[in-house]
Parts: sequence; C-alpha cells; structure tokens
Amino acid sequence: MRVALTISYNGTHYLGSQSQKSTKNTILGNLQTVLSEINIDSKVVASGRTDKGVHATGQVCHIDVPEFWNDTTKLKRVLNTMLPKSIHVKSVVSVDDEFHARYGAKKRVYRYIIKESMSNPFEDQFITFVDKIDFERIEKNIKLFKGEFDFKNFMKTGSDVKSTCRVVYNSYAYKHNGYIILHFEANGFLRSQIRLMVGSLLALDSNEILELLECKKQHKVKPAKPNGLYLAKIKY
Repeated sequence: MRVALTISYNGTHYLGSQSQKSTKNTILGNLQTVLSEINIDSKVVASGRTDKGVHATGQVCHIDVPEFWNDTTKLKRVLNTMLPKSIHVKSVVSVDDEFHARYGAKKRVYRYIIKESMSNPFEDQFITFVDKIDFERIEKNIKLFKGEFDFKNFMKTGSDVKSTCRVVYNSYAYKHNGYIILHFEANGFLRSQIRLMVGSLLALDSNEILELLECKKQHKVKPAKPNGLYLAKIKY
C-alpha cells in the first residue's frame, strides 16, 4: 500500500533533506531510520530536496508500507512519537500505487521570511534579519520573476540539470505582523534559485534583475541565508 506523508521540519541542524551515504543527519535520513525500526523498508521519495538550514511546512513524501500498517492514523502517531521533535508528520494518507511525490508534483510553493530589525536569539534560526529594506522596491521587482525564463543565472554552480528553464506562476511580497513575506510558486526550482532571487531583490535594481533574467549580463549576487526559506506546499 502506498501512502503520502506531509511533513514539516526545522532544518537548522540538518545537512539538508536528502538522504546521504556519509551521514544520517538529514531529514529523510532520520525518517528512513525510524521507518526501518517499525519494519517499513520502503525508500522514502520526497517531492524535492531542501538545502542545509532550510525549513518546510508542507514537504510531501511517499512510501510503500506492508498491509499490517494499513492504519494510517496509528502510523502517523507512531512516527511522531519516534521522530526527533524537529520533524513532524502532519498527515499520512493512502494514495494510488501510481502516485509519485516528485514526478507527480505540478507546482511548488516556497516562502521566504525577512524582518527589518536587529536579530534576536528567539527568531534567528527561522528568519533573515536585514538592517534596511526598501519594501516598495522589493514589492515591485519580485513581480519580474513571474513567467518562463532561463534561470541559469539563479542557480548554484555545479548543479546537474537537463534544463535551466522554469515557469514561475506567481511571485509577490506582502507584510504580515511585522514580517516581510516573499511568495514564490513555480513548476520547479533550481538549486539555490530562490535564495539567489531573494539576494538579487535585496541588492539589485530592476534593470539588473532583468539583465540576469534575460541572460544579457552577469551581476554578482550573494544568495540569501537559508534560515528564512520554507517549502510551504506541493500541488498535485
């Protein structure tokens, strides 16, 4: 029986979400270990990977479970009892055997959270603090990313992908309770793409961003910190 898990996690102390041979200190590495302890040997397949320090409120994975785990409510409870408190299973639902968490995903939604103030120890792991922000400029320029572009200038070097073209369906900024939220929704994202887009919004003007999007000119951009980034939702 195939089930889909929706999970949230605090990625601060993990080396990303993807399982790695050299360490178990990843999100899926911890999940895989717990699953093996309850006699579920299926490989965990996630909708996509998140980098070190990046969080999630709506990551989706699928696994195949034996029939004795057909009680998904019990499975959810057991997993949350055994997993570290920084990883939480929000739901476990039965799905068709053809369901694929990664290849079936149509849209991916991320949010990036910024606060214009000095950092504090209670939020530092979860928010990017910036001394001064021109919100009106960010609100205007973030809309430039909407559409289909070759995002090769917004990709971490060394990435192995067949195509660097992506479609951004929506990109906008808004304020909420003293925070600035940057919203991005696309058919997919390249490695560090969102962090580089946020970095460009904080450092570049509209013409410079357009030159990067249209691959007309290079501008050096520092990726925004990972701690403000959240994988919010996967749409199927």
